[in-house]
Amino acid sequence: MRYLILADIHGNLPALEAVLADAQLQRFDQMLLLGDLVGYGAEPNQVIARLAGAPIAATVRGNHDKVAAGVDDAEAFNPIARQGVAWTRLALTPASADVIRALPLGPVSVTDWIEICHGSPYDEDAYVLDPLDALNAIRAAHRPLCLYGHTHAPMAVYFADNELHYLETTPGSVMRIEPGRPHLVNVGSVGQPRDGDPRAAYGIADDVQRTVSFFRVPYDVAAAQRAIRDAGLPDAISARLALGR
Repeated sequence: MRYLILADIHGNLPALEAVLADAQLQRFDQMLLLGDLVGYGAEPNQVIARLAGAPIAATVRGNHDKVAAGVDDAEAFNPIARQGVAWTRLALTPASADVIRALPLGPVSVTDWIEICHGSPYDEDAYVLDPLDALNAIRAAHRPLCLYGHTHAPMAVYFADNELHYLETTPGSVMRIEPGRPHLVNVGSVGQPRDGDPRAAYGIADDVQRTVSFFRVPYDVAAAQRAIRDAGLPDAISARLALGR
């Protein structure tokens, strides 16, 4: 089984379409959705419709999903994120809102070696930003491989010999999940990359080889920006797509 890993699509339909097209070339069997399908981007309903009927093995909700669906408030959001999610809440059709509202709380176990979450396995809204965050997340995980999103930046670490070890996450990198070494992996964001690379990011986990591969694919950034501007969303949301920040 090969799992397509998608995190933080954020209503960016052009990025999602580019990733799905590229991932078909890499071959996958089922999808893992790591939360934040919506928020920021101007095409939340189209993203949800595009994923309808897809072979999704497991999914979890993200913080933007919760607020957009009315499950949580936007108290912790910065002003731009707050404007974006307020627009998204109004833009969602009743059917789309129902889909978002039904997304489960993470972590979710997928197989005997994979679990998924949005922020971390100990708190769905926590950010894994530094070694202490990563160590706490690994200690809270229940499977050898914990896949997460939320930070919009690739990262891969494992714990062995009482210390964290960082692994390569550049496009084309392939990491092997070694027995007895718990791994924490973020493949990056589909629709809102924030590592300085504006290309859409995704990953593939191979159940037989016990590997995770990292990919980047260019997409029509200008189309996503036009949709954001046409929707009347903040200019900063549009501008940052070209910067990957």
